Amino acid sequence: LANVAQINAWLPQVRYGEERLIGLLPFSHSFGLTVCLNWPISQGAQIIVLPRFELGMFLKALKKHRPTMLPGVPTLFVALINHPEITRYDFTSLWACISGSAPLPLEVRDRFEALTDCRILEGYGLTEAGPVTHINPIEGRRPPGSIGLPLPTTAVKILDQQTGARELPVGEVGELVLRGPQVMQGYWQRSEETELALRDGWLYTGDLARMEADGYFYIVERKKDMIISGGYNIYPREVEEVLYQHPGVKEAVALGWPDDYRGEVVKVVIVPQDGAPPSAEELQDFCRPQLAAYKVPKIIEFRPELPKSQVGKVLRRVLREEWTPPLPATGKS
Repeated sequence: LANVAQINAWLPQVRYGEERLIGLLPFSHSFGLTVCLNWPISQGAQIIVLPRFELGMFLKALKKHRPTMLPGVPTLFVALINHPEITRYDFTSLWACISGSAPLPLEVRDRFEALTDCRILEGYGLTEAGPVTHINPIEGRRPPGSIGLPLPTTAVKILDQQTGARELPVGEVGELVLRGPQVMQGYWQRSEETELALRDGWLYTGDLARMEADGYFYIVERKKDMIISGGYNIYPREVEEVLYQHPGVKEAVALGWPDDYRGEVVKVVIVPQDGAPPSAEELQDFCRPQLAAYKVPKIIEFRPELPKSQVGKVLRRVLREEWTPPLPATGKS
């Protein structure tokens, strides 16, 4: 309820009793529970509940109910921009979309907004904090790649990774730490995990981030997802953003893969667009002008789809565990 009050304070443009919202995220997940159920109820909004996410079912609901707001996840927006008949559908009833659960590639955001003329507000949060802690404003500046500003009554700081105690200056990358009325009291009957996550009232998120001078925050990566290759830190999102610019790439995930010499190398899993998929060498050549040599993918695997959670978040853990022989990338990098 505290998180709902914070969201209402952040979005005064919402019209009480007039909004229509498609609820396609499961209510068993904190993001779906708060943003697709509790928050719209607090606004007297109409909720169009879908039993599951199927693109055809969603587009029928869009046409029939003319929603005004759409909370979603990046995989929803990826699916929409790649639908072959997306331009036949009318999105003009929407005035705001909200994206959470995972980073939204800039290429996806820009293509969706160009097709629909609807603004996507990217936010950030985690189950332990309501789940919403940051979101971009509905009006005004929205820096590319930013998760926005902290919600009212949410205090945030960036701490060094080594000690977890020293606050870092503007622009430096460290662990995102926060506190506020939406933060959990602890994990049920898991005292050791609670002590690690909550320290003096501050929640240690495990996410690497930075704050710029204008107060906007940027998630760099989850600490556990960062790739360390030959002593260099590589953030998967940086590699993924480049790959999403390739016209033959529908979805892309970068992760670290064990290597005897470098410790880890960059592996990417690609879902190609329909038609002839790009070759591994073609993707490497595409990446080289935009990435340092050690960031260029060394292993490239093609799949028809990516494993996803109930809310559509890509399961990197499964990709690490379900290793299949890659299509060799023989080009030099």
